[in-house]
Amino acid sequence: MKKTDEDVVHKLQELTEFVNDRVEGYEHAAKETENPAHTSYYRELSSQSRKFASELNSQISKYGGSKETDTTIKGKIYRQWMDLKETLTGHNEEAVINSNLYGEEWAQKAYNDALASGELPNDLQQLIEQQKQASLKACEQLKKMKSAGS
Repeated sequence: MKKTDEDVVHKLQELTEFVNDRVEGYEHAAKETENPAHTSYYRELSSQSRKFASELNSQISKYGGSKETDTTIKGKIYRQWMDLKETLTGHNEEAVINSNLYGEEWAQKAYNDALASGELPNDLQQLIEQQKQASLKACEQLKKMKSAGS
């Protein structure tokens, strides 16, 4: 099947929405955590995610599409649920970490789906694979933070 520019743009826009979810999630986590080291780490991941979104949006433009600035509906609903949960149960460091882990698992699925789609040229697959590996590294670090007892 021939990859059209429209297919590439659609797949990149879809992935960028997940990356934008990642930005929102880490910004929220940086505000919610009471651990200064975690605040710093979450801000670093938010910045990394902005860079990823910028890279993807640059490629979207290259293929003739409009930059993606929105997040996923699923992400919006999840963040609202987490806000409600925090209101009811209070701030809990483990809950913040678990929320971030869940978000990284979503990101991994989005990266895997994009890579498996067959809609992306090799150079884009390399970019997405690099971002996926960085997300995987974040996931591993979050698991260490969780096992260290926050």
